[in-house]
Amino acid sequence: LAHQFARLRDAGIERVVLATSYRADLTTPKPLLPVAGVPLLAHQFARLRDAGIERVVLATSYRADLFDRDFAAGFQGMNIVCATEPSPMGTGGAIAHAGVMLSSAADDPVIVLNGDVLSGHDVRAQLRRHTDADADVTLHLVQVSDPRRFGCVPTNAQGRVTDFLEKMDNPVTDQINAGCYVLRRSVIDDIPTDRPVSVERETFPGLLRSGALVEGYLESAYWLDLGTPAAYLQGSHDLVTGVLHSSALTGPIGESLLLSDAAIDPTAVIADGSVIGQRSSVAATAWVHDSVVMDSVVIGEGTHIQRSLIGAGCFIGANCVLRDVVLGDATTLAAGAHFESQRIWRDDDTGDLVVEAL
Repeated sequence: LAHQFARLRDAGIERVVLATSYRADLTTPKPLLPVAGVPLLAHQFARLRDAGIERVVLATSYRADLFDRDFAAGFQGMNIVCATEPSPMGTGGAIAHAGVMLSSAADDPVIVLNGDVLSGHDVRAQLRRHTDADADVTLHLVQVSDPRRFGCVPTNAQGRVTDFLEKMDNPVTDQINAGCYVLRRSVIDDIPTDRPVSVERETFPGLLRSGALVEGYLESAYWLDLGTPAAYLQGSHDLVTGVLHSSALTGPIGESLLLSDAAIDPTAVIADGSVIGQRSSVAATAWVHDSVVMDSVVIGEGTHIQRSLIGAGCFIGANCVLRDVVLGDATTLAAGAHFESQRIWRDDDTGDLVVEAL
């Protein structure tokens, strides 16, 4: 897990950002995967900076060295301090582990933001709701068309949370936890530090049972959970095309984002919010639509790539067709290869190409 703590210049509020790591058959932890040309965490840092935050403490577990490498020097004027979690402790345990670095008083609010999510919601409005209600916890809630894969969070007429329900076939509400919540500092202090703890399954339900005031803040601004490769591609597309604003973007919004030293043949077509990474090349008559191509990738003549994630250092021969594909780092595909709705990577031990359905 990766966690960030920060203080707002104007309000004295501290913030925690949680970003779960998954590899998606790539060698980079999820919070560091480029989304629209910069690490996912950079979009979170930009949101914090735009809100007036100057200092972030980033606690890491999986591949902590990479986080330190990328952010130890800070981010666009923000001071970022890296602290390594001794072992994965779950969302609640990780917050408690890093809580010793908070300087706020017991009744002060701490904003917790899930780094796996791209969101445009008004964090300050959520904070006002929390302070006006004198709540112990205030969760950002969103309504989704299919809450079955998330679990749901019902509220009463006054907006108070009444339960935290696991995934079910017939959810009682379409409201789900959107991954941003405001906690009274004392709530963090009460989370155990000697074992893994889930705030969603243990801390929040326990607060309800004890009679604590847990508020729901419902807002329907842009929100996307990047828990799947398809969602990752959607998030990148929305940032590149301007559906979601982020001051971390390195180029203008438009049909595509070409990073430094990308070499694109004049007859190639890069469109639908695609990203071409640094030092990557796209040969004649190839086209890349609604896809993310990482750094140092070679795409051969006449190859078609659509809705796919191409890992760093891949070589894709001429006249290949890739649709809805995740291609692991440093994978080579021979000319004429055709894959659809599959995950492909090179086995480190045998060197064999491994293919499985997405």
